[in-house]
Amino acid sequence: MAGGGVDGDGMEMVRNRKVVLRRYVTAGYPTVDDMEVVSSTVMPRVPLGTMAPAVMVKNIYLSCDPWMRGRMTKHDDATAEIAEDFVLGEAMVNFGVSKVIDSTHPVFAAGDLVWGLCGWEDYSLITQPETLHKINHPDLPLSYYTGVLGVTGLTAYAAFFEVGKPKKGETVFVSAASGAVGQIVGQLAKIAGCYVVGSAGSDEKVTLLKTKFGFHDAFNYKKEGNDLTGALRRCFPDGIDIYFDNVGGATLDAALVNMRRGGRVVVCGMISQYNLQEPEVVHNVIQILSKTIRVEGFAVFNHFGLYPRFEDEMARYLKEGKVTVLEDVVKGIEKASEALIGMFSGRNVGKLLVAVADE
Repeated sequence: MAGGGVDGDGMEMVRNRKVVLRRYVTAGYPTVDDMEVVSSTVMPRVPLGTMAPAVMVKNIYLSCDPWMRGRMTKHDDATAEIAEDFVLGEAMVNFGVSKVIDSTHPVFAAGDLVWGLCGWEDYSLITQPETLHKINHPDLPLSYYTGVLGVTGLTAYAAFFEVGKPKKGETVFVSAASGAVGQIVGQLAKIAGCYVVGSAGSDEKVTLLKTKFGFHDAFNYKKEGNDLTGALRRCFPDGIDIYFDNVGGATLDAALVNMRRGGRVVVCGMISQYNLQEPEVVHNVIQILSKTIRVEGFAVFNHFGLYPRFEDEMARYLKEGKVTVLEDVVKGIEKASEALIGMFSGRNVGKLLVAVADE
C-alpha cells in the first residue's frame, strides 16, 4: 500500500504497521492494552548513506514465544535476562520469516528468503545481518522456519541432545509437551529410542500427544489436582532419566521426587512462573544431592553453531515423516497482541505464529 511519499528515485513510501509496547508490565499477565499497533510509512530499501551493511526485509511470518514475556518487564539488572527489555514505542522484536527486498550486505540479495530476528512489523531494517539465516529448504513450508526449522526446533534439538544427552532405552518426561518446543522434543526422544511421556493442560492436547506426535503416554495435569508426584509415579514406576522442563514450579518439584539416580533435568522454560508476583518455591531440591541429579539451564543463543547440522537433520526427519508439525496460525498483524496474550494461558495448540503477508 502506497503511503503517498516518493523519494528522488521515484520509489514510493509504503505503510509499515508495527506492534509496540505501550508500557512495561510490572506483575501478572500482560494484557492486549499493554501493546498497540501503530502505523507509519517507510522507504522499502536500505537508507542511502547507511555505513554498515544492512538488509531491508518484508516480513511474512512472526513467531510468538514465551521468552518474549521477560522482555515486557523493565529490569534494572541487565544481566538478569537473556535479552534486553523491549523499548517502549518501538517495534517488539522476535524471530520471523522474511523476504529480502534490498541489501547492501554481500551475503544477501533482493528476493532471498531468510529467517532471524526482526521487528513485529511489516518491514524491518536489519542492521545486524549476522542474525539472519538463508532458508535452504524452500520445498518445505516457509512457516516451519518460525518453528521446527527455526529457533524453536534448534532449542528442542540442542537442549535435548547437548544437555539431556539421551541414551537408548531411557525414560523422558516433557512438560508443556503440546507446545512448540515440547512436541518436537517428544518426537526426538522417540527417534533416540527413549520412552517418552508428556503433560498438557487439556484432554484434547493429551490426545494429540499420543495420536499425532507418538508419545508413549500423556496426562492432563489439571486433572491430577495436587498429586503431580503420584501422576508421574504412575507413568514412570521405575523413575525418570531425563526431565525436559518447560514450566517449572510444582511440576519441577514433582519431577525431582521421581528422578532416577544420575538423571538430568533440562531447564528450558518456566512458563508457570513468568506472570507470578512471587515465584513458587521448589521444595524437593535435596533430591538433586541425594540422587546426583544434574540440573542445567538452557539458552539457545549459545548453540547457534549447531544450526547447519540441525537444519539438514531436521529437514530429513520432516521429509521422512519421522517428525510431525502442528501449527496455530493467526492471520493479520493486528491480531498479534491477542495471540501472544493467549499463549500464556495455553489457548494455542502447537507452534503459534502470525501471518503478516502472503508468501
